[in-house]
Amino acid sequence: MTRRSHRALSLGAIFAVPVVLFVLSLVGLVGALLGDGAWDGIGSTLLATTVAAVAWARLFRSRS
Repeated sequence: MTRRSHRALSLGAIFAVPVVLFVLSLVGLVGALLGDGAWDGIGSTLLATTVAAVAWARLFRSRS
């Protein structure tokens, strides 16, 4: 059994991924609401990135 070392993370390292997911979701929402046609698909894809990131994190964390 290995112990993980706890190291201090910078504020940027802690909030980098949440900020990227926020921006992708915001662009997806605005694009899907204001655009038509291709923007609907782009918006759905960008919104799905948040769901995919949460699913990936849950799977990865459960194995640790």
